Amino acid sequence: MTGPLVDEAAKKAGIAWVSIDGGPAFAVWCLTIDGAICVVTGQGEQDLPGLEVASTVFVTLRGDHGGAIVSYPVTVERIKPESDRWEVIAPQMASKRLNASGTAEDLMARWAKECALWAMSAAGEPAGLGADDQRAEPRPSTAVNATRMPFKLHKVRKPKK
Repeated sequence: MTGPLVDEAAKKAGIAWVSIDGGPAFAVWCLTIDGAICVVTGQGEQDLPGLEVASTVFVTLRGDHGGAIVSYPVTVERIKPESDRWEVIAPQMASKRLNASGTAEDLMARWAKECALWAMSAAGEPAGLGADDQRAEPRPSTAVNATRMPFKLHKVRKPKK
């Protein structure tokens, strides 16, 4: 169950913030494949502690300037190397993995042995921007108030006609 906001934000996502069981959000590189946010965890890759036993997982996607666009609950599925989905997802993930040593085939073989590939699909409505969204009023700042003009060292005179 996704909406246009989730779909559009997920298409552009290169990084997702994943919160497991109400804990702090971890920033992880991701790739959106068939509407699911896909990540790799394990040795030599990113860490998402507790993902395999989590009861609630939220994904937050942010915009180009860092502000949160949408946060929504997801279901988490581990993609096993022997599954048909592995054959679709793993090559795409390997081709997008930056700074990987070896070929994409070597990388997928290492992932199959030492890592876990996860697909996180939207499982509900995005979290509303209500009273509990943890936004705060901006702090007062002199940068938004009118101030005096700075002192001028000399007067600029208008030319005489």
